[in-house]
Amino acid sequence: MQVYPDDKLPLDDLERLVSLGRFREEPLELMVLSACQTALGDERAALGLGGVAVKAGARRAIATLWSVNDDSTSELLTEFYRNLKTPERMSAAKALQAAQKKFVSRKDKPRYAHPFYWAPFLLIGSWL
Repeated sequence: MQVYPDDKLPLDDLERLVSLGRFREEPLELMVLSACQTALGDERAALGLGGVAVKAGARRAIATLWSVNDDSTSELLTEFYRNLKTPERMSAAKALQAAQKKFVSRKDKPRYAHPFYWAPFLLIGSWL
């Protein structure tokens, strides 16, 4: 296993690792990159790490546009995964949207209604 200094995974290595999934029977359905600014692009990757993951073969990725709060991110993604597992089988886009809408209307933590907490999450790739 490759060891990365400062726990940083270079874009080329991420692309290589994700692209190995193309040789599997089932493709990589969803990659969640919940760290800060994982959808922030540059001249090499227009949609950051999320774009690299989709380009390399992941069907979809969730990434963030700016720095995120650890606690609210954990809660939002827990709700997202809960939504994916509903009997109605929500699409990834609907599951993320429902989690974000719930944040906007939370009475127990009204500060989560601010877009800082729910808006940085972006679904890249297939919305189904």
